[in-house]
Amino acid sequence: MERDSIQRDTMNYDLVIIGAGPAGLSAAIQYAKFCRENNQEPSVCILEKGSDVGAHILSGAVLEPKALNELIPDWADKNAPLQTSVTQDEFYFLTAKNAIKLPTPPTMDNTGNYIVSLGQFCNWLATQAEEIGVEIFAGFAASHILYNKQQRVVGVQTGDMGLDKNNQPKSSFQPGVNIYAKYTLFAEGCRGQLSQQLIKKFDLDKNAQPQTYGLGIKELWEVSPEHHEKGKVLHTVGWPLDNQTYGGSFLYHLDENLISIGLVIGLDYKNPYLSPYQEFQRFKHHPKIAEVLKGGRVIRYGARALNEGGWQSLPQLHFPGGLLLGCSAGFLNVAKIKGTHTAMKSGMLAATSVFEALKQKTVPDVLESYTQKINHSWIKTELHQVRNIRPSFKWGLWLGLAYSAIDHYILRGKAPWTLSNHLDHECTQVATKYTPINYPKPDGKISFDRLTSVSKSDVFHEEDQPCHLHIKDKHIPVQVNYEIYGQLESRYCPAGVYEYVTGNDQKIKLQINAQNCIHCKTCDIKDPKQNITWTAPEGTGGPNYSNM
Repeated sequence: MERDSIQRDTMNYDLVIIGAGPAGLSAAIQYAKFCRENNQEPSVCILEKGSDVGAHILSGAVLEPKALNELIPDWADKNAPLQTSVTQDEFYFLTAKNAIKLPTPPTMDNTGNYIVSLGQFCNWLATQAEEIGVEIFAGFAASHILYNKQQRVVGVQTGDMGLDKNNQPKSSFQPGVNIYAKYTLFAEGCRGQLSQQLIKKFDLDKNAQPQTYGLGIKELWEVSPEHHEKGKVLHTVGWPLDNQTYGGSFLYHLDENLISIGLVIGLDYKNPYLSPYQEFQRFKHHPKIAEVLKGGRVIRYGARALNEGGWQSLPQLHFPGGLLLGCSAGFLNVAKIKGTHTAMKSGMLAATSVFEALKQKTVPDVLESYTQKINHSWIKTELHQVRNIRPSFKWGLWLGLAYSAIDHYILRGKAPWTLSNHLDHECTQVATKYTPINYPKPDGKISFDRLTSVSKSDVFHEEDQPCHLHIKDKHIPVQVNYEIYGQLESRYCPAGVYEYVTGNDQKIKLQINAQNCIHCKTCDIKDPKQNITWTAPEGTGGPNYSNM
């Protein structure tokens, strides 16, 4: 089917935002507020690929309310879902059996912060946005960028719905809509599909260091009341990861006996036999953690990649017709393990630049003012101070911790150098350098097999649709990933999407269980030959992270 030959409806706005996460929603609210203050009707819409706002949102999460205080100062009066303030911070180094308490790093001090469900928070932000005139279309994935003859971004096209596996229309076929805008803001989250296309097309990362990523795997538990300490925040480093593998865990006590627990592993890990999912299951059996989970039950499961490159890995943020916001650009503060406040602030600054531009007689193609505003904001101050923390761990856990202490207490983030980042997929070593890891079998109480966990993500994709995971060279999975890297995609995927099976011809082949995909984007990042491209599936498809 020829996409360009389809008759499509069109819609027009001043501002279109891709993604209803913290950055996109904050941009929409700020822009609509400016319009209302100037007696204008806001012309702004948000496209969200999840079935509803918050369905695809996954984070720890401890929220620093700095940006929220600026955006909606009376958020408490508006019943924002920030019910659990942090009451205590604990930081441990784990060995296989013991937990050694360490001083909490200053960057991880959570005084004044809140433990939240980021999905619920975004749902609340969406309500605030709609109340002041923002249109939000959930269940509609932006699948293509629209350009004019001068290669300026002029909007997006939503994905066609009702196509079969062969890309042919079914009886339920509905063509996507062309949505045009004076400016388009891309707030898709980490490793956004369209954002990656823009970075490549406009060479936005030519002056940046490589972006590096982590994979966060999370469960939401209901635990016994005697094991629950509302407001408690616990972080660990060390076991089950070796000293050369970057990562750490979190355990956050919300209200109503709920606990968010997770493990983040840097995707620059070397051992192809390492399974982030299995490491997380093993981690939960540590005596320090198991004592909290004993007698509890898992409610939800999810996983998501996160940006870890920091200030030096930010691409150019502006291009003709649009801007990159939030984690589409990479504003996560790794040292704080937080990115919501910086994402929100980036959205607010983007909205300011758009509103100022649309007041001019001649609307500029490129909003360089956005980058200037970022450079003069507390975002730069905060990220620049900690720019060397994450890359210092390339020397290992202990040297990384030592450097981080020196950087904070002595250099105070003002070192006259900037440490370099690297491409994660280039860090993977060949399988012959390592011995396969013998992970313990799940007990069904604290640890679980992958498919059991995936069932708790409420993931759903219409099976008769084009596969949204694109393999560029069909020979690479077997000839490279299977034979050289020990079939690593069957291990790095936390949802069991990639599986090697023996075909009828007795040959090994890669089977893609796309219906399991929980949209973590790990395959797009970690594949050694960059042979897998993640794209948005049919609208509403994917996980449903309610309360996550």
